[in-house]
Amino acid sequence: MTNMIQAAKDQVAALTQAAYEKAAAAGVLPAGAAVKATIEIPKDTAHGDYASSFAMAGAKALHMAPRQIAQVIVDHLALEGSYFNKVEIAGPGFLNFTLGPKWYREVLSTIETEGAVYGSGAEGAGKKVMVEFVSANPTGPMHMGNARGGVLGDTLANVLARDGWNVWKEFYVNDAGNQINKFARSIYARYQQIVWKDNTLPFPEDGYQGEDIRELAQALYEECGGDFINEPEEDALFQMAQFGLERNIPKMKEDLKKYGIEYDQWYMESWLHDRGFVADTVQLLTDKGWTYEKDGALWLNTTELLKKKYMAEGKTQEQVDKLDLKDDVLRRANGFYTYFAADIAYHRNKLEERKFDLAINIWGADHHGHVARLQAALDGLGLDGSHRLVIVLMQLVNLLQDGKPVRMSKRTGKAIALHDLLDEISVDAARYYFNNRASSSPLDFDLDLAVRQDSENPVYYVQYAHARICSLLARMAESGAAVCPAEEVDAGVLTQPEELALVKSLAQYPEELHLAARDYDPSRINRYLTALAGDFHRFYNACRCMVDDPCLQAARLKLADAARAVLANGLNLLGVTAPEKM
Repeated sequence: MTNMIQAAKDQVAALTQAAYEKAAAAGVLPAGAAVKATIEIPKDTAHGDYASSFAMAGAKALHMAPRQIAQVIVDHLALEGSYFNKVEIAGPGFLNFTLGPKWYREVLSTIETEGAVYGSGAEGAGKKVMVEFVSANPTGPMHMGNARGGVLGDTLANVLARDGWNVWKEFYVNDAGNQINKFARSIYARYQQIVWKDNTLPFPEDGYQGEDIRELAQALYEECGGDFINEPEEDALFQMAQFGLERNIPKMKEDLKKYGIEYDQWYMESWLHDRGFVADTVQLLTDKGWTYEKDGALWLNTTELLKKKYMAEGKTQEQVDKLDLKDDVLRRANGFYTYFAADIAYHRNKLEERKFDLAINIWGADHHGHVARLQAALDGLGLDGSHRLVIVLMQLVNLLQDGKPVRMSKRTGKAIALHDLLDEISVDAARYYFNNRASSSPLDFDLDLAVRQDSENPVYYVQYAHARICSLLARMAESGAAVCPAEEVDAGVLTQPEELALVKSLAQYPEELHLAARDYDPSRINRYLTALAGDFHRFYNACRCMVDDPCLQAARLKLADAARAVLANGLNLLGVTAPEKM
């Protein structure tokens, strides 16, 4: 796909090199010099649209003052048929190129031709990537942290797909281990209280206190009566866990579907245990010499694995020795495998069995200490976890209303549930807001702002720009002015600063999409859309589309339609609607 920003940079380099070779052939500059120049976009367009450092970079090799070199290059430049209409020398010898009508028309033409796939790249080259996100314990309702991780993971998956990756979205269900045991015991305790009509019966100190546990216990009692009271506790707990999971997992799927998120697969932790894959993975680590036994438990020599990893990354022995490194238990003395052992097995399954080239996980920032340990364990298995496993850490969300923090949920008494949030605000607002800042930054989510219908609300601001264009196009169509093909547009009539700024903003989209994929930061799309909406509003206020000059009218109408297409494109990536009326 076409990136017109890069195309312009490439042409600056080609034009400059051609001018140098022409000057060298004429004997004005020494031949055979290899000049590595930078090409930048100046912040101030008064300095041109692109600036080349060729003259400064070549001063030593060409044995000449930069401004003299710059003048020779300008004298030998051939701009005919190029994207540029002039070049000026500035400062110590910068070559400042100013874009001409050809480039502006090609931007509009590219948006028209590529349509819904405008901005797409090929960086992923079809390689397989799994994005695993949310992966909440199925022991209670989805909460605010899940809400941020959900939209972050889903939007990142969309961005990666547009940058050429073969993307798979997965939810890892922790349906085994200590959390599920605690879940079962919590339901069982509430169930016993219902059966015996005695709320003073003991409840596990570390049990789940939420109202949802009481509801599950009540539902179980209504369906089965007191059948489980006389069963062996182990059997009863198994039934409690299955009953709770069979109801909670569909609720999670329903909440996420309402939120606009659907996965390629919900992968159960129990599958790994049932087929012995966790045990097999631990045995592989043992066979490779990375485990040892102590106090009846089997330990992973995480310390040595991390030392090897950090030394490979360039840390010195002295730096590594100062780190507080510790080993991890893989199998407890009672024979049960730890969560860490299952996690290693799951990621071995991703990289070795299912052959994903890259695995990306969205985790809460409180898991930061686990990142290097898991990567190092995969390194120990020969799976290059340090490069093939990427962890995107996500900071907390602060929910605000009336300028004050909202801490309690009416329903559970603990955390704000996702379905409660979506009862208060639209899915569009939730998805836009939760992706509005980089994952590394804490997020303040203002409930009052999210429902406001004015320019202070960023999702409204962007959606309004799209709706405004749709209304404009409809009005113009009623007057007989239709959007014409780009090839019929004379971009040379677009001379106002607001017009040119809007075209440049539209041309920036492929680069923003690529950078969002490269940096695993889909919030770049939000920032881009907000800026694009601002550029359109400024254009709309400064440049009337219904004018007497048919050539100018056609160009401005085409520009507005291109802005509409790119706004819709970006909103679609975010999973946010692009309304035609507001």
